[in-house]
Amino acid sequence: MPADSQPTLRQRRIEQRTPSDETISGGETDASKRDEVVWGKTPGGEVFRVPTTHDVLTLFHPGYPKSHIDLFNLALLGLQLVLFFTLSRNASKIFFLFYFAFWRAAYDFGLGWVLTKQSKRKWIVREVQRLGWLDEKRRPDVRQWIKHQLAGKMGKDYSFDELPLEYNTWLLFRQLVDIILLNDFLAYCMFAFSCFRVPGGLSGTLHLMRWIGGIALIAFNLWVKTEAHNVVKDYGWYWGDVFFQRGALVFDGVFELAPHPMYSVGYAGYYGLSLIVGSYAVLFVSLAAHAAQFGFLVCFENPHIERTYGQRKPLAHRSPIQPRSSRKASDDSTASQSHSRNASLSSAASTEASTPAATEGETATESDAPITETDTETEHEDGAPGSHRPKRYSVLPVGSVSLKDTFHKTPPRRQIVSHHDLFHRYFRQDTLLLHNIDLLRASDFQLVLVLFYAATLTLLPTGSLTLHFCHALAWCLFHSVGLGLLLRAQSQGKFLVRHYLKHYHYPQHDRGQGAVHEAFQNWKTIYNLSMCMTYVSSACLAWRTYSIPQQWTVGNELLRHTLGVLMIGLHIWSSLEVYEVLGLFGWYYGDFFIEDFPSNLEYTGIYRYLNNPEVISGAAFFGLALISGSKLVFALAVIRHLSQWWFLSKVENPHMRKLYGDSIRSDAGFVKVIKKVAQKNARLLESRAGRHAPEIRRVAREVKGTFDKVYEETAEVVEEFIAKSRPRINEVMEETKVLLQQSRERLVISRVANDISSYDANKYRLSIVSGANGALRFHLGEPIRIRWRAPNHHSRKDWIGIYRVGANASTLVTKTSSLGSWVPVHDDEWDGDIPLELQRPKRGKDDLSEFEEGEVVFKGSVLPWRTGRYEARYHHDGRYNVMSVDGPFEIFVEKPSQLDFPSVRSSLMHIVPLCLDSDPSLVPQSTKADASPEDGRDPDDFRFWSERQAKRISLAIEQAFDVELTPEVVVADANITALANRILVSKELLSE
Repeated sequence: MPADSQPTLRQRRIEQRTPSDETISGGETDASKRDEVVWGKTPGGEVFRVPTTHDVLTLFHPGYPKSHIDLFNLALLGLQLVLFFTLSRNASKIFFLFYFAFWRAAYDFGLGWVLTKQSKRKWIVREVQRLGWLDEKRRPDVRQWIKHQLAGKMGKDYSFDELPLEYNTWLLFRQLVDIILLNDFLAYCMFAFSCFRVPGGLSGTLHLMRWIGGIALIAFNLWVKTEAHNVVKDYGWYWGDVFFQRGALVFDGVFELAPHPMYSVGYAGYYGLSLIVGSYAVLFVSLAAHAAQFGFLVCFENPHIERTYGQRKPLAHRSPIQPRSSRKASDDSTASQSHSRNASLSSAASTEASTPAATEGETATESDAPITETDTETEHEDGAPGSHRPKRYSVLPVGSVSLKDTFHKTPPRRQIVSHHDLFHRYFRQDTLLLHNIDLLRASDFQLVLVLFYAATLTLLPTGSLTLHFCHALAWCLFHSVGLGLLLRAQSQGKFLVRHYLKHYHYPQHDRGQGAVHEAFQNWKTIYNLSMCMTYVSSACLAWRTYSIPQQWTVGNELLRHTLGVLMIGLHIWSSLEVYEVLGLFGWYYGDFFIEDFPSNLEYTGIYRYLNNPEVISGAAFFGLALISGSKLVFALAVIRHLSQWWFLSKVENPHMRKLYGDSIRSDAGFVKVIKKVAQKNARLLESRAGRHAPEIRRVAREVKGTFDKVYEETAEVVEEFIAKSRPRINEVMEETKVLLQQSRERLVISRVANDISSYDANKYRLSIVSGANGALRFHLGEPIRIRWRAPNHHSRKDWIGIYRVGANASTLVTKTSSLGSWVPVHDDEWDGDIPLELQRPKRGKDDLSEFEEGEVVFKGSVLPWRTGRYEARYHHDGRYNVMSVDGPFEIFVEKPSQLDFPSVRSSLMHIVPLCLDSDPSLVPQSTKADASPEDGRDPDDFRFWSERQAKRISLAIEQAFDVELTPEVVVADANITALANRILVSKELLSE
């Protein structure tokens, strides 16, 4: 069954079972469902009744009429069967390999591209409107044909003329999806059958196990897809929410089994068929197709979810919280419950929805060029990557610092705790493995040095395998057992904090916070060093025991390497998912040290499906054992797994019970689904057993304990193999996009129009509207208004760009990039940076003027963010032909008259609101003339919608005060007084 789709998208439905998706089974149940009413809503606000739809299986049901599109689809499917039986085996392999690649590309790249444009710009609907396919006046024949194709497949409650354009477009889009999915599925099967062989050298038992395992995986695949369709229905199956809204996100049924079940475990059939046909070619093609499906998930469906259902969260938002109450140990709580260390706890694991990605941008910046902005980065909150971020709270600004008596003296007031400032108090670009490494930081330099020595010793010919094994084993035991004992002592008696209080001096009124801070900072350094050395020493041992196979296709060499690489990848994926939920706070066991953070136990992300996903960290070690084929590496993997289990049971779980008591759950989502299925099948068996039912119940009770033990001990291992598979593609794509943008800035090909002789440049004119001071001077971040005039027959693709004076020697053709500082003359006729080719608006009969006039506004991301002298250029027809130039005008930044606190603060009160687009919800209250104070918020606090606004402030501070502050520092302060004090401190240090 086709219909590969992403779970979260497939989880949008009305909470009650709706009749909008009827199967072919008929009966009284279907008749009763038809009485229910389901309502949909278009993006324009039109509400309509959603009619009954039929799933894809009706294509093969003789009782349903077939449209022309259905017949075409059946013909394509039949052609595949004919070719499979007529072509030779070798020709069939080659043909169906490329044929499957074509349909897989049409699905993952074609549908992904089209759906992305529909999600962002409603492109499909707009194209149907532009082409007039459903317009009775413009294309009546096409409309009638489409109506006939759709009406024949729908129920009696369907009315083509009464339903909105979006719904009919979705039905038409479904026909294309059915063609792609069904042909993709059949092409894969034909390719697999073409590669069928019976592997030699295997016993009959292994062949039987191979077939049983393959059939089981295929059956499981079909069950997952069937259950998923029962949950999401056709609305989610065919991405209905890209066209119209009909419900909310829900998570139940098979979607509690694993992350993205339609994309993870929903492809188990690929590997089941690979087992049956016994072909490496089918296995690797399956892996490639599965990877492409994850690319579809990462590039389209997840961003669509964020755009449609995500909630924007401002950076540096300070909302007051109360410190965590004193924790009491719960000795009576459930003893052997498995759980997450900090599933969605802490600053880096809040349950806030992920921030939607920023809109697409134009170009990157150059150091010596006008600074503009791109929208390539995603908006995120500080502390950890991903969707679970530290919450922000309100707190005092940075403390007073003396600079020759010029610093601001903050009046005493009640401190209010906030996650934002509390998080930045304990985390400062901490090293995580080798991320955020800084060789000028002593701890990082030592880390790199130790890793270098460990790797160098491995490459030397001296040293026995026993020595390398003992070295890896020592680090493995130190990381799990040694640090585990240290953490347990910290949990039970604050051992580390007491150590620092005993041996080191702290300020008199510190109240022990200095000791907590120093203990936690040193713990983070030791833990990261131990983790790095555990990985490196194990990899070095595997390297010393590894030998390159002479013949990859003989024996199980290729299979071992493939499975080993997959297990290492699984380890990386699960670690990223754990970090996405826990963030830096949970990753470094912050709740063992810091009591200020509130404790809220919630299961989100990967913890929704697993209680202890950290167990999967042993997957990489077993993968190394498979690749190396060494018993020593396998023994190390087993010991490492057992030591991790000890750490969870003796250190982490008792501490979690101490924090949360009875609120810890017993079963994860995966276990719940398995138990539900088992109970359902048990009731079905009991109903059919008749008089043997009591005996069956007795046997079931006797073995129940065994089943529970099997669930607890093996479910986590199995579920981790089907864990959420999101490779770290986002980061690679972002970095690649930035590199491409930078290369485009260095080389601009000036495209010129061929019809330029038909236009008189003297009839074009630009006029820059004076700024607030009455001159052509604009403060950095101040909107720039430009009036234009052009002949009536001017191109609708004309655009205006801002360039630094002198950047272009010619006044006829522009030869440098605008770096994003451009706007179309007719902005409503462009889709981002692509003109829509709309028809020119008709002029009124009374409009006899020769010219057309208008005004464009440069603001926000399209403004230059470097001071200097600029000019505006009017360009023709989307090309670089210059029709008019106006300028120069100046962009400046206000600099303080003298370097003291009042002057610096006054300058910042002007700079910061402009960098925040003068958004009332973001700018400091102190900059508003009639603002009423907010409870618990410092008047100088400000917030951000995205990090690029912090980059603007950072750049403005550099130009105004000659002080460099990174955007991370600006986000951490997010307060005018704090920034003013920091600037004064920096100036003092720089002047010494």
